[in-house]
Amino acid sequence: MALKRGDKVAATARDSQALDDLVAIYGDEIIALSLDVAGRDAVFEAVARAHRHFGRLDVILCNAGYGYMGAVEEVVTAEARANFETNVFGTLSVIQAALPLLRAQKSGQILTVSSIGGVIGFPTGGIYVATKFAVEGMTEALAAEVVSFGMKVSIIEPGSFATGFRSSMKTAPVMAEYGAVRQAVLSAFKPEMSGDPEATAAAILKLVDADNPPIRLLLGTGPLPMIKKLYERRLDTWDQWAEVSNAAQGNRAA
Repeated sequence: MALKRGDKVAATARDSQALDDLVAIYGDEIIALSLDVAGRDAVFEAVARAHRHFGRLDVILCNAGYGYMGAVEEVVTAEARANFETNVFGTLSVIQAALPLLRAQKSGQILTVSSIGGVIGFPTGGIYVATKFAVEGMTEALAAEVVSFGMKVSIIEPGSFATGFRSSMKTAPVMAEYGAVRQAVLSAFKPEMSGDPEATAAAILKLVDADNPPIRLLLGTGPLPMIKKLYERRLDTWDQWAEVSNAAQGNRAA
């Protein structure tokens, strides 16, 4: 959709040949690059090539990521580290590669992709949601750091969408003890409630075009009701435990 409306796009994929159809249609309006964001040097080279090709970069979308699922006890440490390498450190590499260029321009927008799992933790998804919680915190800090340079920063928080995300997921070795928990989580996800990924492009472009974009944008109808209930419970809990919290201050002046 960005290309259709006349934007120039630097697009990356594990195999850039997957983008050949777009290159055939749009020519020099798109540069297709092979990239695995877990390779930091490759990220810096890809961002530099895109900048050389177009002369400037206005919007950076950090979209690479996959899910590693399993109960915390089931998790294989090496796989957990690999998930963080892609979802968190890959995002960090893209941001760090782009920041000097955007600062020099005194403009630009960075979009990171989180998830409803970046706001709400769910059983058997502990490592994946940990990566998304990390992306949320890092992006929120970034937004405050770069606002004086004329940059805008937003976190995209999709709910469930009918994409190929599930096909890219990895799963930890299963322990029978967590079978009931796993089944409850699976039963809660209704395929018919998944959003149409084609509709997300227009929503993201509205975010890009906004003069004052929000730090967070939920995608889909499911996340907001869930988050409202979550924060109502959190506020109630904090209120109920306020006496204990305040006592932890000790005798020092507040």
